[in-house]
Amino acid sequence: MSIGQAKRNVVVAMTGASGAAYGMRLVEALVATGADVQLTISPAAADVIRQELDLAVDLERFHVGQLMLDIGPAPDDLKLQQLRTLSDVGSESSNVLSFSTGEPGHIQFRRYDDLMAPIASGSYPTDGMVVCPCSGGTLSAVVHGTSRNLIHRAAEVHLKERRTLVLVPRETPLSQIQLENMLRAARIGAVILPAAPGFYHGVKSIGDLVDFVVARVLDQLGIANNLIEPWGTA
Repeated sequence: MSIGQAKRNVVVAMTGASGAAYGMRLVEALVATGADVQLTISPAAADVIRQELDLAVDLERFHVGQLMLDIGPAPDDLKLQQLRTLSDVGSESSNVLSFSTGEPGHIQFRRYDDLMAPIASGSYPTDGMVVCPCSGGTLSAVVHGTSRNLIHRAAEVHLKERRTLVLVPRETPLSQIQLENMLRAARIGAVILPAAPGFYHGVKSIGDLVDFVVARVLDQLGIANNLIEPWGTA
């Protein structure tokens, strides 16, 4: 974990918006800081991961190795050469594994339809939740209280417990309905952090753009990171 920081426990939910690389890189970064990750993936998100990253995620028989994350060795049978890993996307980015001076964190998978999972209850302690990427449908369900799955419920829990909830939408252009939903989310305590990377930090690869957004998410969680150089420090 990062120097001077206590171990964190963070919920990460991936939903069906484009931008799967943001969510995958966020999980890598959190684990590298020593944080434990409560990971939940919607069926639509699994479809997007397959489309954008060529990774087959089986939500019925899930294993973290299916995500091909840069968090340590995976079983040989999961190292499929035809799969493009996220480390390929961010190969020119900062070395996320350099964050940690101790043991990396752990990933606990929570089924999107398991409303008995610990993260469905406010009595289960967490240090925040990130929905990355956040679909318009998920945003709507969260701000209008129409909870239909574990992702919606966990977000509702973070709002009612006054914990950090970061929503990372990635869609353009935005309709009036989406803009109103974002405003409503901000008013009830969520952080709206669009996947809109900056270009002022020496961009050399797609991975640098992904890391910009992930770094801003980590900032909102109060987790020190070296994914990008802070403005004015170069």
